[in-house]
Amino acid sequence: MKRYLSIFALSILFIQDSSSDSFVYNSFNNHGSVGLINMPSARFYEEASFGFLLYGGDPDQKFTMTSYPFDWLEASVFYTNISNKPYCLNEFDPVCDQDYKDKGFNFKLRIKEEGNWPAMAIGINDVAGTGYYSSEYIVGSYGINNTDLHFGLGWGLLNGSKHSFKNPLGSLDDSFFNRPIDFADKGGQFQPSRYFSGENASPFFGLTHAFNDRYLLKMEYDTTVTPGRIGFEEPSSEYSFGIDFNVNKNFTIGISSERGNSTSIRFSYKNNSKESRPRYVYEQANHKPTDSKYVRLIRNLSENGIGVNKILETSEQIGVEMSQFTHPNIQIIDEIIRKASLDASIKKPIKKDLRIANLKGKTEYDDSFIKDAKLIYQKQVKKKFNSNTRISIRPFLASREEFFKGAIMIENTSEYIFLDNLSFSSNLKYSLADNFDDLKYPPVDTYPAQVRSDVKDYLKNFNEGIFIGRAQFDYHLSPKKNHHIMMSAGILEEMFNGVGFEYLYYDQDSNYAVGFEMFDVKKRDYMMRLGTLDYRNVTAHLNFYYRNYGRLPFDTKISYGEDLAGDEGLTIDLSRSFSNGTKFGIFASFTDVSTDDFGEGSFDKGIYFNIPVFGNLINYSWRPLTKDPGAKLNRKHSLHDLLVRFKPIN
Repeated sequence: MKRYLSIFALSILFIQDSSSDSFVYNSFNNHGSVGLINMPSARFYEEASFGFLLYGGDPDQKFTMTSYPFDWLEASVFYTNISNKPYCLNEFDPVCDQDYKDKGFNFKLRIKEEGNWPAMAIGINDVAGTGYYSSEYIVGSYGINNTDLHFGLGWGLLNGSKHSFKNPLGSLDDSFFNRPIDFADKGGQFQPSRYFSGENASPFFGLTHAFNDRYLLKMEYDTTVTPGRIGFEEPSSEYSFGIDFNVNKNFTIGISSERGNSTSIRFSYKNNSKESRPRYVYEQANHKPTDSKYVRLIRNLSENGIGVNKILETSEQIGVEMSQFTHPNIQIIDEIIRKASLDASIKKPIKKDLRIANLKGKTEYDDSFIKDAKLIYQKQVKKKFNSNTRISIRPFLASREEFFKGAIMIENTSEYIFLDNLSFSSNLKYSLADNFDDLKYPPVDTYPAQVRSDVKDYLKNFNEGIFIGRAQFDYHLSPKKNHHIMMSAGILEEMFNGVGFEYLYYDQDSNYAVGFEMFDVKKRDYMMRLGTLDYRNVTAHLNFYYRNYGRLPFDTKISYGEDLAGDEGLTIDLSRSFSNGTKFGIFASFTDVSTDDFGEGSFDKGIYFNIPVFGNLINYSWRPLTKDPGAKLNRKHSLHDLLVRFKPIN
């Protein structure tokens, strides 16, 4: 062992021809982290990248979703099935007669990039979970031509080496020598006393070698604890070997021999959304020779998803009041306006007055311009009807009945616009095929009221014909500068009808916004048509929004108020958005429901993402458990969702 470590260390110190992180030559390990087979590495993909992993091993199988909100942060969530381990211990409960299933979060942080010294990273697996995969590590990586070398220390599940040594962090504080056996409350909580703790820590190392852009060889000194809580077979070797085959730059198949006694297979998909969804391509409009420059400008903008409400002109400038719902950020809008004005042979500079649903989102008009300008064009108010029908997929993962449930649906979304600020929108769905029929196990906890945990009762009726996902009226108003109001009524989502309003103070020149919302809602019946159940509540929240720029760009939303189930508390939402529409976010809710009443999971938490897959933006929100505390309305949009499109992307 010492001989191997010496050779490894010397190769790092004396060979300087190194390679950096690579999208092609790095692949996911069994836990959905860029790494070896079971061991991690200090490698990352570029920000805005994401990936999916399907792993089949013995005794566990996994599905992992991984994202890179920043090039120094890797975050993932996983679902796992552990064969031959009972779901629960009550032999008279039929739900226990199946394999154990679990879910959790992983993350990895870059400490430093590779230079003359190795890249370094630190990570935690199964953070705030039930602890089956609970582990921590510090790892370094160094590239030498086509070979990548990795070395680190592991705790928890990664602390299974017979060559382990005394935990070096114990020299900082004796508490690092004690790793708690039990988990706080019922699991699902952050438990810092576990992290990087234990009497010993295990060294691990490995390498990857790229033969070409198709084949990647992996070897590692595997320190996975066996059998552990998962029930791995005792190893016949300390090493694991594998080979990855890149079908193309996005799809990879990996086969591994783990610890000499089992064979596993991995299927992974990875994508850099900045590359897969290129910047908006300006659409050219067709003009007549007799068209004026203003007609050309209007047609150019309309061809690119921007409507013109008014055109004003002074001796020096042109003012254009525009409305749009299509583009996700101001950079795209500005580029379209620039090209449209050049194409229309507009010489004067253009002042923009941008609106969405007639809300005053961003204006460059000042008092002197408004006073001196004369009206050149004003759009006639016309009713509009827009409709779109598509095939959609509705997943339901890791239910107690089966690992994957889902539906393939035809989904129609329509909107009838009476006025710029008054509209009716609908969402109709029809299931072409689903496997929700055998969803039969009720939720374990329904305190304080059943508002989300009865989701299976809704899913089971997907095959009962056309049902209504949404059917609502919306009215928008900006009564004063920076003050915005929205009123909504109707079928607000799959589970709730209601009526309510939102107010938002939003200054286009400020990084923050504040507001409040209130909705009187009633639970819909399980057929999802026009019927309702008895449950009713008034939900209300104070909302604070902040967009940070600079070296650490992010968006945050903090809400406080009464949730759907009647509990009161705070929700914190952190996210990162990109100019192509990609978005990664994480949230956590802390309410007045105790951990005992909440049950497994301890508090509501989850992730969400909006990513381009096969040319379309896919939205998905994930929670470890579907619980009632902390539940909020799934609104079509908020005022901030609309107005933030007119701010520079962070």
